[in-house]
Amino acid sequence: MKKLKNEKELVKKAIEAGVKYAENRGVVEFEATDSASEKIEYIYRLLTHDKVIQAIPEDQVSQKTLRHKLAIWASKL
Repeated sequence: MKKLKNEKELVKKAIEAGVKYAENRGVVEFEATDSASEKIEYIYRLLTHDKVIQAIPEDQVSQKTLRHKLAIWASKL
């Protein structure tokens, strides 16, 4: 897994876009107290469920891989 140049900014963009996507879909309402890692995991699970992004094999799922996957998704928005 090669790190993207501006991965940190892309993760922030992915969280913003993912929160907007989930709330517009009406499946969740995020609280200000929700951590970034909780949001990242929820957004990843929702996007894979909706077949927007391809799922990572379950034995390879970690915060690092989820952040990378969402950063790639955000770069294509």
